[in-house]
Amino acid sequence: MQTEIKAYSLEGITEVVLGLGQQRFRGDQLARWLYLYGASDYQEMTNLPQSLRAALQEKHPLYKTQVIDKKTSKDGTRKYVVEFKDGARVETVAIPTMGSPEGLAGPLKRLTVCFSTQVGCAMACAFCATGKEGFSRNLLPGEIVDQVLMVQKDFDARVGNLVAMGQGEPFLNYENTIAALRIMNSPQGLAIGARHITVSTCGIVTGIRRLSLEPEQFTLAVSLHSADQAVRDLLMPALAGDPLSRLKEALLEYVGRTNRRVTLEYAMVDGINDTPEAFAALVGFCSGLLCHVNLLPVNPIPLAGAAGDGSPSLSRPSPLPAIQRWQGQLEEAHIPATVRHSKGADIAGACGQLKNTL
Repeated sequence: MQTEIKAYSLEGITEVVLGLGQQRFRGDQLARWLYLYGASDYQEMTNLPQSLRAALQEKHPLYKTQVIDKKTSKDGTRKYVVEFKDGARVETVAIPTMGSPEGLAGPLKRLTVCFSTQVGCAMACAFCATGKEGFSRNLLPGEIVDQVLMVQKDFDARVGNLVAMGQGEPFLNYENTIAALRIMNSPQGLAIGARHITVSTCGIVTGIRRLSLEPEQFTLAVSLHSADQAVRDLLMPALAGDPLSRLKEALLEYVGRTNRRVTLEYAMVDGINDTPEAFAALVGFCSGLLCHVNLLPVNPIPLAGAAGDGSPSLSRPSPLPAIQRWQGQLEEAHIPATVRHSKGADIAGACGQLKNTL
């Protein structure tokens, strides 16, 4: 039975070559070809014996991942539609920061990639286009890493920051996601520091607890969006009934084990989660928790909310002055907070807008 090579972790790649009667160092060579040099064919791997290349092709085929569409925003953000061997597609977003004070001109200063971990998403958050597409399948470790390699090739520049905040819930594909992060972190792969790699979750408690036990210092972001249970259940129905108290308990355990700060993502929706009551609930949730709140206006998507029947839209962003006022009030409450301005919205490349459309 064939198992494609991109299904394996770094340790798995070594086990593959050992199983083919080769020495351990051949696993390092193979991993470098795949994830340092981005080889798309075994015949490119000229320092591997021809017999090994033939055995790998027979038992562990190497399939090519390709970009089938690319759009560039006026702010420089690039969105890619990436297609895998079975025709499954995801979207990947590259966010360049340039050298000018505005970050829009001059030499490339920093390159961030927002990558996907699943084809589609099962979480069905009310303000997210991906969830409305449904869930198709998990991505393999190599399929996750391929997205970053493609961005590096397109920009001809090294990626410095990674965020698992594209399509999918990373903790519902935990093993493959962690295997991919380790490839990205490894000198055999992208050699990106663990603290520059962020995993963003809707709040899967089991995943948070597992991440706290991993040896690498990957950073954690949680899509909170409301600290009021009823409102959060409205915005994130897949988590309805999962108490916020349980989430906070897991986050306190995470901070206690890792001594690392958690980022709480909070997309502000006009009239829904930006009320005085919502602010008080957020302050209460942050109390005693080493955290940073990232405020951002929700990005509009089609068919989000029911504004036509008189109820507030779930994709109408809060006014910027209201968001800035929250930031100031959080700082006054000694809760670090920033306002994040989404990039790529004009190409449907901002948070919550990814749909795999050409």
